[in-house]
Amino acid sequence: MLHIPRVTENGRLGPVNSAVVPRYSGAPTFALLPRLDEVEGAGQRAGIKVVGVPFDSGVSYRPGARFGPGHVRQSSRLLRPYNPATDTSPFAQVQVADTGDLAVNPFNIHEAIEAIQADALELTEDGASLMTIGGDHTIALPLLRAASQRAGVPLALLHFDAHLDTWDTYFGAAYTHGTPFRRAVEEGILDTDAISHVGTRGPLYGRKDLEDDRRFGFGVMTSSDVYRLGVDEIVARLRDRVEGRPLYISVDIDVLDPAHAPGTGTPEAGGMASRELLEILRGLRGLDLVGADVVEVSPAYDHAELTGIAAAHVAYDLIGLLGERS
Repeated sequence: MLHIPRVTENGRLGPVNSAVVPRYSGAPTFALLPRLDEVEGAGQRAGIKVVGVPFDSGVSYRPGARFGPGHVRQSSRLLRPYNPATDTSPFAQVQVADTGDLAVNPFNIHEAIEAIQADALELTEDGASLMTIGGDHTIALPLLRAASQRAGVPLALLHFDAHLDTWDTYFGAAYTHGTPFRRAVEEGILDTDAISHVGTRGPLYGRKDLEDDRRFGFGVMTSSDVYRLGVDEIVARLRDRVEGRPLYISVDIDVLDPAHAPGTGTPEAGGMASRELLEILRGLRGLDLVGADVVEVSPAYDHAELTGIAAAHVAYDLIGLLGERS
């Protein structure tokens, strides 16, 4: 086997050294990080595992998010080891490894949900945290189930999305990309004193959508709130809502305006800029983040790789937040 020169810091196996090996060559792992088997073969334990879930059988409009994990990995090749925005080296805080993709049934959504939950529990059995790349937002439910089971308590949730995703059913189906957080509330796996949407916007089916959402306990910070109040005030309000509790962050890339993320299934005008999303995430440092996902990247609609690049940077900053806990 050829020797692969890697950036190493604090004894962690980091990305392939792109000063020696061209970024566009080699295995397309996230940020050119080592695979899980390479880490374990070197006698290390991965504290954060990057895992893809190529599943989009729960979408209600444009499909294609099943190809999101590979696209985000490809878009992540330009990420570098040091993050000057946070003065951290995310891959040196804790060992990070790419576990590859889960194999889930695209024809049976119930079986897929069960498999994702079981695989997430297996991957975190050794105490690791998951940074999951979807896939459609259906996958958030089994990931939340597993994370709540590992934490032993209901979770706080920050849900970045253009949409509420708390609808009851689509075409009579209870498990879709528009229903995961309603199901999570009903199942008692969310701390309803510490859950909030961020970046919502666009038309709804009726006023009842918002009334139901308030009844479930969700706070709502719309994209207009982000624009009018500013990042610092939004961060302060979110921290006040979730601080001191085990936290899960779920990012639907359509929280960004289509100008920043065209490659998604249900785009809505009037969204946040990628700069605003990243600055909000960076403002959440020090919270007890137990897991995170970024979902709904559909590469077929992603001209100039804008969405994949945005999602890769979101995942990079989320890895930095997860690493603080490990």
